[in-house]
Amino acid sequence: MIPLISKLPNVGTTIFSVMSQLASESNAINLSQGFPDFESSPLLINLVNQQMIEGNNQYAPMPGLLALRQSIAAKVNQLHLSDYNPETEVTVTAGGTQAIFTALSAVIQPNDEVIIFEPAYDCYSPTIKLLGGIVKAFELSPPDYKIDWEMVKKLINNRTRMIILNSPHNPSGVILDEEDIRQLIHITAHSDLLILSDEVYEHIIFDGNKHLSIARYPELRDRSFIIASFGKLFHNTGWKVGYCIAPQWLMNEFRKIHQFIVFSVNTPMQHALASFLSDKNNYQGLSEFYQQKRNFFTGLMKETRFDLLPCKGSYFQSVTYKQITDEKDIDFAKRLTTEFGVASIPVSAFYSRANDHHVLRFCFAKKQETLEKAVERLRKV
Repeated sequence: MIPLISKLPNVGTTIFSVMSQLASESNAINLSQGFPDFESSPLLINLVNQQMIEGNNQYAPMPGLLALRQSIAAKVNQLHLSDYNPETEVTVTAGGTQAIFTALSAVIQPNDEVIIFEPAYDCYSPTIKLLGGIVKAFELSPPDYKIDWEMVKKLINNRTRMIILNSPHNPSGVILDEEDIRQLIHITAHSDLLILSDEVYEHIIFDGNKHLSIARYPELRDRSFIIASFGKLFHNTGWKVGYCIAPQWLMNEFRKIHQFIVFSVNTPMQHALASFLSDKNNYQGLSEFYQQKRNFFTGLMKETRFDLLPCKGSYFQSVTYKQITDEKDIDFAKRLTTEFGVASIPVSAFYSRANDHHVLRFCFAKKQETLEKAVERLRKV
């Protein structure tokens, strides 16, 4: 065997793959990995098929089809009253994770420090480390996972390059509020701090709350990469199409990296998405759609011994199980899969250090009958 020094020696297979494989082996209902078990719009699928038939099957322009970038810019303006130039400030990506990797690759130098809030989506920390950066993890705790901004200030020094935000938050389902934004503006004012705002669940907000996109605030948008996902918006996570918006000076650096990672993204899907996105009725009802699913799922879960944590956005519901067992969350999640036939994600997997609050995450982006069958099994726990 040829000697090899691993760039990520402590990284194994992601918990999402582990739990999904265990669900498959156990014939369990998979509420672990975040994907719907219902189809995308037949109209959108037909639009893709039509573009293929019409011969739009070769490389798209590196930053994405201009028509799609224009539709994205129009959506951002309509929702957040913020103008992005589709020519220079919008880039179509192969999903949200690629956009996050590219944005970090564009600006993080060795020994730069990046503040992340844990529990955190699992690509943040490995990417920072791969680039030679240093992860400064601020740990949040249930039930509200509230950010203590006074403590965040203590993490900032002259090596701090970026803060990564995620709202609506995966896995907790919390959202940033106006006080969070006020604190963020205060902290970043008169500094060189950059922001990466992961907003892939931006259209899934509940109970009359509003998504406070970083794009809304000039003081923040001018230093920020904002990441979004069509997979979350249109129920087609397997298509892996997303986008990044950023001011031109940042997008210039983003595209330098993007062109050597994927160069361009699936052409017929871009054509179809441009057309589909032009009708705002195709995405405006998403919050109500998922709020009904959340309410249905949580209503059923109240008949179990799991305790529900607040969920203000995303399509994940976190629960504690302290009334059931004192097992570690990874052990309980695996046993729940193999013995009771329902797969979840142990939230300790979203922390860098061992931090087990006995919390599991369930995905409720499923058909009603799937949720009913899952909770029928969970009642037996």
